[in-house]
Amino acid sequence: MDKTKLKVFTDSEIVAELSKRSLGGWYLEDGWIRRKYTTAGWQTTLMLVNAIGFICEAAWHHADLSVTWGKVWVKLKTHDHGGITAKDFELASKIESTVLWKPETGHSLEGNPNKFINGSNQ
Repeated sequence: MDKTKLKVFTDSEIVAELSKRSLGGWYLEDGWIRRKYTTAGWQTTLMLVNAIGFICEAAWHHADLSVTWGKVWVKLKTHDHGGITAKDFELASKIESTVLWKPETGHSLEGNPNKFINGSNQ
């Protein structure tokens, strides 16, 4: 395992990096970058949790999750570095692009016609 010391971002750098990477739904709070996803209910919530878990395991960088019937909260920081590093931004980007992906109009994949997963902070 690579033990390279990564840069730990300051609060102002974190806010700028979230904007630069188009991670508008993610925000900094209590030393973590966080995101809330709203789902269509329990089945979709479980699919979302499993998708995030798979991504985290593949990346070998693990999120903290809080789960309720129709919501999943994701928290990221690099524990062994004591703050937010590039790992957190890269993982947030991968989670975001994967779990909010929907087929484009006019392509052969139709997409789920029902409410599914959205990134609302409501």
